Amino acid sequence: MKRANLEHIIRAAGSIAAVKEIFIMGSQAILAEHPEIDGMPDNSALVRSLEADILIPDDYAKAETIEGALGEDSLFHETHGFYAQAIDETTCKLPSGWRTRLVKICNKNTGGVVGYCLETHDLMISKLYANREKDREYFKTACKLKIVTKDTLLKRLDMTPDISDNDRERIKSAINREL
Repeated sequence: MKRANLEHIIRAAGSIAAVKEIFIMGSQAILAEHPEIDGMPDNSALVRSLEADILIPDDYAKAETIEGALGEDSLFHETHGFYAQAIDETTCKLPSGWRTRLVKICNKNTGGVVGYCLETHDLMISKLYANREKDREYFKTACKLKIVTKDTLLKRLDMTPDISDNDRERIKSAINREL
């Protein structure tokens, strides 16, 4: 997915749900803080996903409405090649204060709808916690492209509640190994 595709989803989602703000919680959130990723070599793990995970705070029904219109196998997906997927706030494991660090996308392409995207380090903690192969590859690519820092990741890990000691150590080891 490219930044322009994400902006299109933000615009369309806002229109369909009649909202002025949506949250982008998954891998494509990185395009808010790092739009230059589109042109970077070896970026495939960061832009491979065709879906934007969207959240409408306190209104999962509106997020589901968006998914119905813009989701996988929808006419939107068939026409544009990318889609939106509804999530709720329990989907991601995030550091405390993540809402204060959201990165805003709002421009002519979003039609005035604001897309609040996870900050890169918060996103990486979520990816490291999920620990799927694609998440580990995503994290390694971000490290290779030097768009995350070890100190910030370790601080954010310390700020993440409700993680078992085993998961915390696994995540810390991954950070230390890659950075």
